[in-house]
Amino acid sequence: MSTVVQTQSATPVATPVSFHGVWLPLVTPFHEDGPDLFALRRLMRQYRQAGIDGVVVCGSTGEAAAMDEAEQLAVLDTVLDEAGPLPVVMGLAGNHQRDVLRRQAVFTSRPLAGLLTPAPYYVRPGQAGLADYFRTLADASSVPLILYDIPYRTGAQIETATLLALAEHPNIRAVKDCGGSLDKTQALIAQGRLQVLAGEDMQILSTLAMGGSGLIAAAAHVRPDLFVALYQAIQAQQVALARQIYHALAPVIRLLFAEPNPAPLKGLLARQGLMRESLRAPMAPASLALIMQLEAAVAQLERRYPGV
Repeated sequence: MSTVVQTQSATPVATPVSFHGVWLPLVTPFHEDGPDLFALRRLMRQYRQAGIDGVVVCGSTGEAAAMDEAEQLAVLDTVLDEAGPLPVVMGLAGNHQRDVLRRQAVFTSRPLAGLLTPAPYYVRPGQAGLADYFRTLADASSVPLILYDIPYRTGAQIETATLLALAEHPNIRAVKDCGGSLDKTQALIAQGRLQVLAGEDMQILSTLAMGGSGLIAAAAHVRPDLFVALYQAIQAQQVALARQIYHALAPVIRLLFAEPNPAPLKGLLARQGLMRESLRAPMAPASLALIMQLEAAVAQLERRYPGV
């Protein structure tokens, strides 16, 4: 039987926070009337003990676009209440810059480790406009920004040169890398000014092996201890162990993204009794066939790496 590296407890929030290690972009449980805050507390209590380094609230996995501001704040405050020393990052997205700045001020009245902010969606600004947008947010923010480079959701491609220039801003500290370019990932890591967090779950091993600082991975809802063990193996230069864990996780990761995220993940968590399988329209539940495949893949993973 293969052995997993022993996980360590989460690091208390420090100033400034280092965006390294395994960060979990939390799903948002729902019931008929809104966010299911009871289920959210139960999830937080579970994941807080899993050795992760931080959580991200109201990102794309958290279905933030389907929630109004009051719902987002209720989710954020619930997570902060349960997080203890675990750092919490809040998602901040939009395309109305004045409104984004207003919400930024509201969100940063809470004890956040940072804000995860993508390019303005739909309007597709040029590189100068993107740079001005992020610098304006960074200038106004009392907490650091993690840039969220995810062009397939926003329609805006943040070019490598733009990211390298934005790295000069003292309040822009990291990037969640979903840009789909190995050259861009390598250039950002090589420059060394931004902490590069893998945002595409299948690319976590390659990003960490190149020197990335960590990952923000929705798949880490499933056996987060193994994602922590993979990260720790790379830090310890135990590449063979990291590779072994990654290949064991890969079938589960692929299935979690075989249909639009977070539907497969929520379906699996519901089957595990952790929450109801409730998504906000226009998101639809994952197919039963996929959930059954996921359950089989997780069972195989458990046989290889029995959970505690």
